[in-house]
Amino acid sequence: MTPISDIIDHAMQWVQADPDPETQRELLDLTSRAEGDEAAAAQLRDRFSGHLQFGTAGLRAALGAGPMRMNRAVVIRAAYGVAEYLTERATKENWGTKVRAVIGYDARTKSDAFARDTAAVFTAAGMDAFLMPLALPTPVLAWATRLLKADVGVMVTASHNPPADNGYKVYLGGRAVGEDARGTQIVPPTDADIAGKIADAPPADQIERAASGWTMLPERIARDYEHEVTSLIPGIAPDQRSLRVVLTPMHGVGGEVMSFVLARAGFDKLHVVPEQALPNPKFPTVAFPNPEEPGAMDLALELARDRDADLVIANDPDADRAAFAIPDARHEGGWRILRGDEVGAILGRVMLERIPSTGGARPFFANSIVSSRLLGAMATAHGVGHQQTLTGFKWIARVQGLVYGYEEALGYCVAPDLVKDKDGISAALVLADHAAKLKDAGKSLLDVLDDIALQHGVYATDQLSVRVDDLARIDAMMQRLRSKAPERLAGSPVVEYRDLSEGSKDLPPTDGILLLTEDDSRVIVRPSGTEPKLKCYLEAIVPVAEPGELENSRATASARLADLRHDVTRALGVDTES
Repeated sequence: MTPISDIIDHAMQWVQADPDPETQRELLDLTSRAEGDEAAAAQLRDRFSGHLQFGTAGLRAALGAGPMRMNRAVVIRAAYGVAEYLTERATKENWGTKVRAVIGYDARTKSDAFARDTAAVFTAAGMDAFLMPLALPTPVLAWATRLLKADVGVMVTASHNPPADNGYKVYLGGRAVGEDARGTQIVPPTDADIAGKIADAPPADQIERAASGWTMLPERIARDYEHEVTSLIPGIAPDQRSLRVVLTPMHGVGGEVMSFVLARAGFDKLHVVPEQALPNPKFPTVAFPNPEEPGAMDLALELARDRDADLVIANDPDADRAAFAIPDARHEGGWRILRGDEVGAILGRVMLERIPSTGGARPFFANSIVSSRLLGAMATAHGVGHQQTLTGFKWIARVQGLVYGYEEALGYCVAPDLVKDKDGISAALVLADHAAKLKDAGKSLLDVLDDIALQHGVYATDQLSVRVDDLARIDAMMQRLRSKAPERLAGSPVVEYRDLSEGSKDLPPTDGILLLTEDDSRVIVRPSGTEPKLKCYLEAIVPVAEPGELENSRATASARLADLRHDVTRALGVDTES
């Protein structure tokens, strides 16, 4: 083990290069206590156990001082690496004009400072940098990357992570990628190339930062995005919208933009959860600012019951995801939160209706491999192409001919010509518009789910997540499953075992295991890419012989999911599940 005195020396060198007085003081405090305080020594060892790794998700970690935390020194070196990668490519490929960049940020702690540092580094590197005028949703940045024909877009956000975290994600566009991939997040080998440049970066105090010279975008950039999104549906006068909507931005940056979009589309019966309406980096009313987490939508559901609403929309803090709840008398409290796969199917039905019948290139639907197989069945039945991808919109958005894509973790792309990424704002508008039309016809989104099940069968999905304090536990569980995979799941023989780390002709390698049973149940197990979790995705398919058998088929599927959950928990060797 490295002597604590050596780590203290390393920390003092970091302090000298750190431009942020706050994190300087944080490290000085730890170093002053480290030799006599075991807790302080452990903190210091952890912060200097390596360097925060830059990958396809960019950077994401807890805020704090040192190379293993998110802070200004780490961000300055990351911006330097991105600039080096792009300016080197521009020279080799003779782009002829300056590399163009656009930088956005959310309302998390230090997001604005990280964005300004990035603009300063890019400008000093000779790039033409555009900075968002205020904290805005991630889809606005993804859209602006394409609008401005930027070669790179940077978004400072930790999305739905806990309040203590922040992050840094990178999009490529312009001359840096092909036409089909412009405005998408980076994928290998670009992430490794940028990571190499970051590793070679000098200390933060030796990296030049311009005092000015970047362009501050006008505040109307948000209005322009809203106009583009509302153009996705026909304009309807407010007195024609009977749908009553409750919205929660979950203390994030999507509230104003989402409210403007809904208002422009005629939804005047809109109620925003007051406790969660304004951006707040502490996220005081939720344990985790993620609509998927139990309890996160409780305030929205309470307001929906009070206002007799028809639909609840919940965006995550950077508004690239959206969750929905609808009235359902069969559920406790009279409301049901729709699963991501259910919304994916509903939006798939809407998008199938929008595909023109004229000739041209074949349109494609796409979803991640861990999402339900239902969208593929729907696409095939309508003669539309379908492709499964690895998890993440960096893969989904790259499918050629894409007209609609989704992943079960509440991410939907309903307008790839506008945003080549998941967009919780445009998706929410399209679904609200559909719900309003259904209400006017005396129907609901529940009727759509019934229609889909009657046509294609019941595709029931569930998820088991094992949260860990020690990441080594995830490796141990994956190794256990690889060495002794179950022979039966939910009473049905396992007929296919696929180690996704080996890759295939359809999918690049990824850390995961797929199990398929004789009765067509499926289990996929993989480590989360953004949180300390092992995630297990469960799916059971049950045919529906006739309309009167629908509820029986759902009950059968639900029981099968429960058995799958039990068997997977046992196979992983875990005592608790969530």
